Amino acid sequence: MIRSRRPQPSKASADSPKAEAGAASGTTASRPNKFRPRPDQANPARELAVRVLLRVLAGESYAASALDSALQAAKLPGRDSGLATHIVYGSLRYAPTLQGLLTPMLTPDTHPKVRALLLAGAFEKLILGTPAHAVVSEYVNLARDARFAPPALVNAVLRRVALPPETEETRTALPAWLIRVYRAAYGPHAASVMDDLLTPQPLWLSLSETGERLLEEEGSEVFPGPNSVQRVALARPLRESAAYAQGEAQPINPASLACVDALGDVSGLPVLDLAGGMGIKAAMLAARGARVTSVDVMPHKHDAARTNLERLGLSAEFITHDLTTPLDVPTAPLVLLDAPCTGSGTLRSHPEIKLRLTPQGVSQMASLQARMLPQAAAVVAPGGVLVYSVCSVMPEEGQDVIAAFLAAHPDFAPDTLPDLQLPTVAAGAGVLTVPEQGIDGFFLARLRRLS
Repeated sequence: MIRSRRPQPSKASADSPKAEAGAASGTTASRPNKFRPRPDQANPARELAVRVLLRVLAGESYAASALDSALQAAKLPGRDSGLATHIVYGSLRYAPTLQGLLTPMLTPDTHPKVRALLLAGAFEKLILGTPAHAVVSEYVNLARDARFAPPALVNAVLRRVALPPETEETRTALPAWLIRVYRAAYGPHAASVMDDLLTPQPLWLSLSETGERLLEEEGSEVFPGPNSVQRVALARPLRESAAYAQGEAQPINPASLACVDALGDVSGLPVLDLAGGMGIKAAMLAARGARVTSVDVMPHKHDAARTNLERLGLSAEFITHDLTTPLDVPTAPLVLLDAPCTGSGTLRSHPEIKLRLTPQGVSQMASLQARMLPQAAAVVAPGGVLVYSVCSVMPEEGQDVIAAFLAAHPDFAPDTLPDLQLPTVAAGAGVLTVPEQGIDGFFLARLRRLS
């Protein structure tokens, strides 16, 4: 069973494709591939990366799931798996800047395959620092062999593309409106936060002592992290590790675990985990001795949650329900609503979000959250606690939702959060976790029902 421990300063570096591969997909594929490319063929990692980018840019998939399935099918050697991961995530993190450079060289009807290939090539040349002649050669070969693009076009564009004069938008690879959001949210921390969002994501695991030992015996490196979550560099794919198979390891970001911490002591108490999704927080609550009922509108997520809980040797109850409508369950002393959101606090691990995010989308999500929160409040027992959280830094989704709720519900009042053991800044009646060093940006508020 996953057991919390005292936090210690983190010593791990996230600047490695291997670390990010584990964080993104739970795998660092390391099996040998007997089919080696001919010397004049492009590296298979680049073809895989371009195919994943094509799906993500088309809006067909998120990067983590698309890359995970592609790597599992390809069984690339570890080094190639790491390169593919680095290209996918790096290209997406820098996409706003790189697309701004490439678009003037292309026509409006340029095929998406061409754009995906050139995005990867531009990332390698301008950001990753692969020698220009090698980039041109590799991507021209890939364009020809995989029939992604006219080789002559790829040759011409990748030879010409160059970094622009630096502005805040090109340096951060963020649109101006999103830069303003981060500046308003984090003030003097904003510049370092936005820089950090461009760095690789580490793999965070909640580990038992047994899990830590098993990982180290396999050659993985385990480093202390904040909030009792460890930063891990894997020696083998996570799903193939003994720690994972034996239920001694659970991937979770420290900011996500903070939502559970915000409830306080849950041992022996009934807890409603609302909008529970894949049940990760339900698992952490159950590991701390809570009697958990997890509610979500999508039944397939319950199936995934049950499978994971079984792996961990834990259990919970599940209810399928639309949380914009009244929930017919007994009231509980502890209720967690980790509401659906834009994910704007997770741009390091989900960089494709910034390519899809719009102010209109933020407003739509805030409207959904405002409909869900009163339904969550209705199932809080008198004197009980309601924790509201979103993995977003948008004020419309966090402090504004809480302010409007409190104005309409005088029977609730802000309650002091326990020590989350993470860096935070004040945000209305709640706090924002500071998304640096691999920690996501979450808004959290703790409310108490007065009567």
